[in-house]
Amino acid sequence: MAAAFLVVALVSIRQDRRRFRNAVLLGLAVACLILALLGDIDRLPPETAAVVVFFVLLAPLFAVFVLAVFLLANGITMIRRESRSLGNLLSFLAGLGLLTLVVLLITAQYTQHPAIGAVAVSALAAVSYLSFLFCCYLGYAFLYSRLRARPGVDFVIVLGSRIIDGRIPPLLASRLDKAITLYRNERDRGGDPFVIASGGQGPDETQPEAHAMADYLLAHGVPADKLLREDRSTTTAQNLTLSRELMQHHRPGYRCVVVTNNFHAFRAAILARTAKVNGQVVGAPTALYYWPSATIREFAAVIMEHRLVNLSVTGLLAVTGFLAALP
Repeated sequence: MAAAFLVVALVSIRQDRRRFRNAVLLGLAVACLILALLGDIDRLPPETAAVVVFFVLLAPLFAVFVLAVFLLANGITMIRRESRSLGNLLSFLAGLGLLTLVVLLITAQYTQHPAIGAVAVSALAAVSYLSFLFCCYLGYAFLYSRLRARPGVDFVIVLGSRIIDGRIPPLLASRLDKAITLYRNERDRGGDPFVIASGGQGPDETQPEAHAMADYLLAHGVPADKLLREDRSTTTAQNLTLSRELMQHHRPGYRCVVVTNNFHAFRAAILARTAKVNGQVVGAPTALYYWPSATIREFAAVIMEHRLVNLSVTGLLAVTGFLAALP
């Protein structure tokens, strides 16, 4: 089964590396491999078997506790350095949720109370499903970020993000610097690409993001005649759809590369596929303290894009676990 899932995953990646199902198929391959190894554990010497059981069963429980503490600490850092928005609180809330689950499981084991045990099993079933999907997302997002876009593109699209008092913040500057590097590399290879600054004006912004981004690009050597502005979008999906219209107008049959931050690259790639944009997505570096909350936010957005399936499975597992644990 592990080999079968791996083969299907590789075929799917070859067809289009921007699918979320690629992440799930690779995750299923790894899960089946682990189950297969556990099924043959009786063939190992007792000492080796004990070590395997520890790392497969006990180490993850310890890792959950360590991860919860890390997420809580990161959440406090986000509160100190960033605004107290829901998106910036996600790492703190995730850490609090994991710690609550650990306490609930320990309490159920200690008290042996049927109702507490049923709630604990129900929560564990739901969290296990979401954790599996998150591990799939995280692993494939890391892999996707290592897959380089092929050279020979006609457009380099920079996805916008919030500007502060008309200035380019570090998060957006890293995207623009990455786009400038890609543009220069294409020119050095003999190409003649355009750069598209994509971003509209938010309610707390003094001008469209595309205009501030264009000023930055011009100041760093991108020629004005090779710079296009898409200044109407307010979401990533609109960034990509409206940029596609620009590309089709200037060069039908185009190929492009989309630039965003590394935590956003895989979800942007999924959205690019949905918007029928002919190109891959690359990620620019992000401050380490910002990465956990941003990654959780991106994962939550992917889950909510398939909310009917994921919420149904999560609810079904939670109810099944609760009923199964009742005496």
